[in-house]
Amino acid sequence: MRLLPLPALLIAFATSLLTAKDKPNVMLILVDDLKPAIGAYGDKIAVTPHMDKLANMGMRFDLAYCNQAVCMASRYNLLLGSRSTSTGFYNFGTQFREIYPDAVTLPQHFMNAGYHAEAMGKVFHIGHGNDNDDASWSIQHYKEKVIEYLLPESTNRTLTREEAFFTNARRYVKGLLGNNEMERGAAWEYPDVLDDAYADGRIASHAIYRLRKLNAEQPDQPFFMAVGFARPHLPFTAPKKYWNYYDPADMPMPEFTEDPEGTPAWIVKKKGEITQFKPVPLEGEFSEELTRKLIHGYYASTSYVDAQIGRVIAELERLELLDDTIIVLWGDHGWHLGDHGSWTKHSNFEQANRIPLLIYAPGVTKPNSSTLQLAESVDVYTTLAELAGLPKPTGPQPIDGVSLVPVLKDPSKRVDDHAYHAYTRMRNAKIGSAIRTERYRMVRWRNMVDPDDPDFIELYDYLEDPLETKNFANEKPEVVKKLIAILESHPPAKPQIRRN
Repeated sequence: MRLLPLPALLIAFATSLLTAKDKPNVMLILVDDLKPAIGAYGDKIAVTPHMDKLANMGMRFDLAYCNQAVCMASRYNLLLGSRSTSTGFYNFGTQFREIYPDAVTLPQHFMNAGYHAEAMGKVFHIGHGNDNDDASWSIQHYKEKVIEYLLPESTNRTLTREEAFFTNARRYVKGLLGNNEMERGAAWEYPDVLDDAYADGRIASHAIYRLRKLNAEQPDQPFFMAVGFARPHLPFTAPKKYWNYYDPADMPMPEFTEDPEGTPAWIVKKKGEITQFKPVPLEGEFSEELTRKLIHGYYASTSYVDAQIGRVIAELERLELLDDTIIVLWGDHGWHLGDHGSWTKHSNFEQANRIPLLIYAPGVTKPNSSTLQLAESVDVYTTLAELAGLPKPTGPQPIDGVSLVPVLKDPSKRVDDHAYHAYTRMRNAKIGSAIRTERYRMVRWRNMVDPDDPDFIELYDYLEDPLETKNFANEKPEVVKKLIAILESHPPAKPQIRRN
């Protein structure tokens, strides 16, 4: 047996003393349908003191974007580090391991480095034909409801269409659900109940319980904890006290409700998801009263989730873990609140794609810092790996993200000059691939089946027209040419993987 010389033995012994506890913990907070309707982002209506506090602790990304404004796809973007255009995962019912059986997800990358990884709530999208990925977690995922009602009158005492979607109920899978009134749940409810009466309160309580247990039983084991909250996803169901934070008369009503000038009608999705809830009309315009109520519900739900986030961060502080824990708050995509006449995500517009991204990294980020660096969901994987001192992720799935660590250290640094996202209109076989710069967004719509179908181009100028009232493509051909060149520097978008 070969013996190591004494200096080598001392080095090996010293290295062994650098136990797993020297690695930072990671708390990844995911919030469904959360646009930057947050006080820290300048929203004067939002009551979000806990997210505001988190922003003050670290860095706020003012120009962060999802890679696709769809729940399932956006979460794959985050957890795989892969854009939808690189994988073909655009729609529900596609299981990523059927295409990439050996994919290494974000939590798996940390597990491979000695971390304990666990998840609770909505992390992977479970429902609409999709399931959790058990290989990504050290222990069983703690599942909770996304669609939940407490009042019998909210559901007519029957399984609603959206409940069936999110539970993968057999009659949804068989496509037998209709769209009648008996199968629509209420768009909102606000009983006078405690926070844990709804799922997000229970998720926060479970996160607190798990933090205490890990700290007591595995203090030397670093953890990667993913905590996924459902609100402000529809329905806007939250305890009454959060609705009472707001005066309905103060709600920020949509400023521009039309299609942008110079665009075809199919550019904007008008109904869809919102029509699965009563009393939303299946056809026709929304009344001012209904519009105001829905916006009230969105803000109340956001405040409810803000309180749950505050409880989890407060527990990290109580356990004296803040100095050892990286915290990331990420919204999976934005949401239209009546702008362009739309009440969903599912578009390439600003309100659907701009997301909150807050990163607190002890010893790296400066308090109350912000940046105009363009960031994408896929960047989170690579960034967290570098922050924790882990190897750069290599797949085998495509890894599209860049590390934002240089920006976290210095907000003026730039690691990229654009964000890239996409959305599909499968009814007409088109994909809209978008390049967002600090000033512009260009979208190229291309038929993925018929090469003879000409492309359609959108261009929006957020300096001249922040509400996207007009398509500037014909007026600014040089800008279009420049942004097309950036788009062409990326690999061609893969066709959609068909539903199983």
